[in-house]
Amino acid sequence: MRSQDSRGGSGRRSGRGSRRSSSRSNNERGGSPAPQRPPAKKTLWQKIVSFFKPEKKAAGAASRPAYPSYNKGNGRSEPLTSRKPELVEVTSPKLYVGNLSYDAAESDLVELFNGVGSVKNAEIATHKENDRSKGFGFVTMATVDEARRAVTELHDKDFMGRKLVVSGAKTSERETNYRG
Repeated sequence: MRSQDSRGGSGRRSGRGSRRSSSRSNNERGGSPAPQRPPAKKTLWQKIVSFFKPEKKAAGAASRPAYPSYNKGNGRSEPLTSRKPELVEVTSPKLYVGNLSYDAAESDLVELFNGVGSVKNAEIATHKENDRSKGFGFVTMATVDEARRAVTELHDKDFMGRKLVVSGAKTSERETNYRG
């Protein structure tokens, strides 16, 4: 019959934990600590398999697959999330109008922005294949002051069931080089 250790076990090793049955460490007994063995080297085959099949994370780690199904070749490892639109300072009369209803037409934008000032042009970005709205557009006001007023009055305003995002439009380098 085997003696039981202080934890109530049978004294047999289960393959887990320390070899010692006592709960005291070597340092408490006055002995030197047991030498640590370096981790076993992986064979070439194990390295190849681990490259294609990542090791499982610890139980406490977040359980997210290494290659999620929503990551369809966009080069990102994190999930796609909605991001807040960047508010750009108004330096030209051209405005970006985001979070538009897909049912909104250019005439609706002209009508909305005419309440703030005079509109030169309004356009909604559409898909090439099916000519459906992408949910954003651009409005060109007569002056920069009217554009600034439009941003202060219409940003976060409900329009056709959605809160508008109105800010200054980013200008590309091509546009700035073309103008001057």
